[in-house]
Amino acid sequence: MNTELPPARRAMVMMRVGITMMLKDRARFVGTVAGVVFAVVLAAQQLGIMFGLLQKNTMFVDSAAADIWIAPPGTELFQPGQRVPASTIDLARTTPGVHLASPLVVGGGTIKKPDGGNEGITLIGTDTSTWLGGPWNMVAGAREAILQPDTMIFETADREKFGGLNLESIREVSGHLVHVGGFTWGLIPFGPSYAFAEIDAARDMLGAASNRVDYVLVTVEPGMQTEEVVSRLKARMPDLKIISGPDFHTAIVTNLLKNQLGMSFGLSTSFGLIIGLVIVALSMFSSVIDNLREFGTLKAIGCTNRDLTALVLAQSVAYAVVGSLVGLFLVTRMAAGIRSARLVVITPAWLTGLVPIVMLVLCLLAAVLALYRVRKLEPGMVFR
Repeated sequence: MNTELPPARRAMVMMRVGITMMLKDRARFVGTVAGVVFAVVLAAQQLGIMFGLLQKNTMFVDSAAADIWIAPPGTELFQPGQRVPASTIDLARTTPGVHLASPLVVGGGTIKKPDGGNEGITLIGTDTSTWLGGPWNMVAGAREAILQPDTMIFETADREKFGGLNLESIREVSGHLVHVGGFTWGLIPFGPSYAFAEIDAARDMLGAASNRVDYVLVTVEPGMQTEEVVSRLKARMPDLKIISGPDFHTAIVTNLLKNQLGMSFGLSTSFGLIIGLVIVALSMFSSVIDNLREFGTLKAIGCTNRDLTALVLAQSVAYAVVGSLVGLFLVTRMAAGIRSARLVVITPAWLTGLVPIVMLVLCLLAAVLALYRVRKLEPGMVFR
């Protein structure tokens, strides 16, 4: 090799040689890329499912249009639990900086099917004077339907599950006959789907006292800082949990990752990455072993260890790029294929950008074993 070439030019030449050698053995190339694709698909899909499940459990907080939540002490998730005094609403409304303060009632209910049996629902009692807390994502009817007596809004994905619900269907919910006034889409958390009623009707169905509420939803006056209003509310109600909407979202995500989702999805994601690393490492090492005479020839004609390092690294980068692109394409197709009201696979833009970087790092790590063997290679072997 011409040793008078500038270092950058030498590196480019060796990279082209590396790509040529890589493409020459098509079976190994396809197998190695398949390993990277496997790692990308498994890791990205698992993370996408996890993000989708997290979104299912933060969607109420994200969509309730509340800047601040007043909740029972110790609240970590949005779910039924102990209640707070209704007097909390007046305390909130008279706090400087508060624009609206609206009660929300939440509880577990049952809907009786025409052919017998019951199905669970998460019953949401909404204050229709503010509409804080939903319903949202309406696909049939209108939210104003619950202004009519004994009328509720249900999740469209559960229509068949609830016995073939349609608009104006009549069902018994927790011992009360109600009309179906509309349907939402995708409002299904970990537990039973959300079903909405006017707050007093919800209290009747849940048997909840009129002087207790599950949450108080607060919006702040225009121009006011949310954290400042949070501090004022805490000073007036020190025994309750008072938290901003974004902080409540973060608390829910943290709790779910720590106690439910983090371990299982973390293990499956790590498993995919490790398998991809092993496949690429073994493939690159076996490629070096199978091409020892070629590498020896390159050394014999003047290639240095640095030149051969550029060759091997070019191959690892190519594997990472091709495998990442194919893998991400498959993930987007799979996400579109399994999208439903019960689960949406979420692949944020930052994840799409991070995957090729992670795979590049893994492929470069995999190249270390091959580089070790190349550096130990004696150029004289080609003459033996």
